Amino acid sequence: MPSFTIAPRQETVCFEGQRSRQIWALPTDCGFLQEFLTYVFVNYWDQIVFGPIIQGAAYEFTCPHSPSHIDESNGFLSIHFGASHFHLCIDGKDRPAESGVSPHDAHRPVRAVIFRQLDGTGHPISWGFEMWNGLDHPMLSIFFGSPFIEPGDKLLAAPQWERLAMWRDIAQRYLGRAPETFDESGKGFVNGNY
Repeated sequence: MPSFTIAPRQETVCFEGQRSRQIWALPTDCGFLQEFLTYVFVNYWDQIVFGPIIQGAAYEFTCPHSPSHIDESNGFLSIHFGASHFHLCIDGKDRPAESGVSPHDAHRPVRAVIFRQLDGTGHPISWGFEMWNGLDHPMLSIFFGSPFIEPGDKLLAAPQWERLAMWRDIAQRYLGRAPETFDESGKGFVNGNY
């Protein structure tokens, strides 16, 4: 279990056209984000798709293998896979001000959520994590293992419900939510139902 106490998170439902999304806000302090991201990348590196999703572009990366090491220095969390690696600002101390946002908040995460995306009929279709900085720029999206998609974006012919194990572990660990049969009510990405 996490080394800190997590208060129950309030679910919010937001609508995106015909779809809706259930979101649960997470803490954005350096200690929490370091623990959360380390847990996800160490334990589920082979199931996640991650990268920034920005206006006009979606970067969907997979990990080549388990991280060779993860460290935090000067407010940046670095996740290494040998030669390739990436850095995320998780503590904005001593960063320059931009657009009227305080130097502390400009680059550091100020909003992080766990989400469950619902299809046009209100059934779960994807699960994940998103984080934004003080300028409201997307920093990172992580899509959790899906019962409807194999890594590499291959749609599965039939749902593999055991692939919900990651979502169920993270929902229990960070949201205090027990496994829900609702997650197995989705039909996947068929007949435009997404």
